[in-house]
Amino acid sequence: MTPAKAKLSRLLSRLRVRVEGVLLRGGTGLEKLLPAKDRVPGRLRGKISYTPDAFDPLTDQELSDLGFE
Repeated sequence: MTPAKAKLSRLLSRLRVRVEGVLLRGGTGLEKLLPAKDRVPGRLRGKISYTPDAFDPLTDQELSDLGFE
């Protein structure tokens, strides 16, 4: 295993216990690693709704109102 893979594996295992990490290259931060939030499937069921036309294409007037011409 390469040193980078070993370090990444160690960082990922720390994320599982809610510890943040930062990927560095030459002393410069490349990316901040954050632990995933607890997700509960179906938590928003019944709380989000939309109208039947929600996914219809926008009209020319609606596009113009949004600044797209």
